[in-house]
Amino acid sequence: MRAVVFDRAGLVVVDEIDDPVLSAPTDAVVGVVAAGVCGSDLWYFRGIDPVERGAPLGHEFVGVVRQVGTQVENFRVGDAVVAPFNYADGTCAACRRGLPSSCPAGGFWGGAPGRGGAQAEAITVPFADANLVRVPAPSDDKELFRYLLAADVLPTACHAVANGEITGDSSVAIVGDGPVALATVLMASRAGAGAITVVGHHADRLAVASSFGATHVLLAEGDAVSAGEQTRRLAGEITTVIECVGTQAALDTALACVRDGGLLSWVGLPVGDSVISMINVFDRNLTLRGGVTPARHYLPGIIDSMSSELDRLASLVDFSFRLDDAQAAYEAMDRRRVIKSALIP
Repeated sequence: MRAVVFDRAGLVVVDEIDDPVLSAPTDAVVGVVAAGVCGSDLWYFRGIDPVERGAPLGHEFVGVVRQVGTQVENFRVGDAVVAPFNYADGTCAACRRGLPSSCPAGGFWGGAPGRGGAQAEAITVPFADANLVRVPAPSDDKELFRYLLAADVLPTACHAVANGEITGDSSVAIVGDGPVALATVLMASRAGAGAITVVGHHADRLAVASSFGATHVLLAEGDAVSAGEQTRRLAGEITTVIECVGTQAALDTALACVRDGGLLSWVGLPVGDSVISMINVFDRNLTLRGGVTPARHYLPGIIDSMSSELDRLASLVDFSFRLDDAQAAYEAMDRRRVIKSALIP
């Protein structure tokens, strides 16, 4: 089958690789209808997060079940499904307490040779019953496409807001203007945040943030301290800051925004040598909460109760490419010509 693989920094290629197979009786093979290009994929593309040549790429997908193992109980061939961006066995202690991202038997799609990537014609899903989530029977591929952001972006936004302990008294600053940050605006508004400020670098994306419920937007200029000062002048005291990028500059900006005694909810994948000064946290009595989103934990609620949010968020996937045009999809993301690219096998 065809799949997107890493070649070198700045170049991905579509290669012929082995078809996915049922390696265990608990596996399923899913034909990919649409796959996302994530901002974290760009760390590979830019050469910031090293990955081996030939590694399959992609961790966001929706599709249709093609095969099921003999011990798969909850899915049948032809079911329309979405999967979280990381898989788990569903039975370990971490899974049972709602943290499948810490499952010892789990892992992530793509990013290493031999590990299936979602930017492909099909993918093997380990522990299918524990990971796949059936979506309401779509009338066509376009209707299934609307669930693509449920694989990663929307669960991460849910996690950011849950960790932020947001209430009607919260004044929230969101650092970043990518898909996760914009989805977090919608979820913070849904949680009843009293004020929502988005700090970003792209005026067109900040306009989207306003349409999603941001009460203030800031086109950040200068260093992190300056951005923090601008945010506080614009929005006043920030009780919760949500960092959605993962770079050192974004972390520094987040810490510069939040009040002493406030809370930092951190969901941006750390890149490079991103660090937080613990003496700064200690001296300011800050609370840090965050980490890898346990996406499967949030997925049932997203599918059951967020239809309107999925419809609104679908606009964030603002360009779809054929799988063979993966390089163009990555370049469009890298050069900020689109908010989010999707690949259609």
